Amino acid sequence: MNSREDELLAQAAVDALVGQLALTPKPGLPDPRDLTARATRRDHSALRWSARALLPGLTAMAAAARRTGEPSARLRAELGAIGRSTEHSVGLTGGGHRGALWTLGLLVAAAALKPGARPADTTALAKQIAAHPDRRAPRRPSRGSTVSARYGAAGARGEARAGFPHVRRALTALATSRARGATEPQARLDALLTVMSTLQDTELLHTAGPMGLRHVQAGARGVLEAGGTATEPGTEALRALDTDLQTRAWIPRGSAPLLAGTLFLDTLGLQGRGAVSDCGSAAWARPAPTHPRTNLNP
Repeated sequence: MNSREDELLAQAAVDALVGQLALTPKPGLPDPRDLTARATRRDHSALRWSARALLPGLTAMAAAARRTGEPSARLRAELGAIGRSTEHSVGLTGGGHRGALWTLGLLVAAAALKPGARPADTTALAKQIAAHPDRRAPRRPSRGSTVSARYGAAGARGEARAGFPHVRRALTALATSRARGATEPQARLDALLTVMSTLQDTELLHTAGPMGLRHVQAGARGVLEAGGTATEPGTEALRALDTDLQTRAWIPRGSAPLLAGTLFLDTLGLQGRGAVSDCGSAAWARPAPTHPRTNLNP
């Protein structure tokens, strides 16, 4: 039987994912401006709905970790089996979120293994879990693994086996932007752009190649170097990047799950300090007001 703690961890992860979906404007990624799916080919309302279908699977992953008690090969196999079943359930509600399920599943399991741990300790535990091969996984290669092999990119699996370095960088960016007086959406956008600026995104490599990936990374860095989204030059740079990615139909899909993982760990850290407030992920889990696609004010 799942405990209340397992359910709370899973709910925090789903809230983080919904909070990531609600954030706008996310350059090239689905956000509340995409109600008819005309910009990123993903209906935003459907994505919000299917995100909630992850809750039972994430709860089961937390329970499996708590029951197993260590980041073992046995736990890795159990998480893989739960993940495949959850993918099927999510597919029945509209699909999507495969990357988020991988990222959040590992982080939820790690958080269940060591409740109250610091984010760095949680990502270290996730790294230990991911180091074990999933021997029951289908043998056919995924598109992400094929692209990773072709270009030597880390991919989602490499990111996890490295202990989610981009999640750790995004957490630092989130705290730094808040300390500088950015609003919560601006701080979260800065965290997303921090991920985009260095991530070897296999989706971008597939659709745009290495030159396209470097172009997107440079655009994200440009926003941050202009002062971030809390400044007028940074806002202008964000607008230009968003327009550019729309025009090219390039979607930096790998960055979104890592932002969700960042918001999940951020919420756990705030809870640990007894400081959950409007800057916690749950407070931003409600769908944001919709805006025309041309409205780029954070």
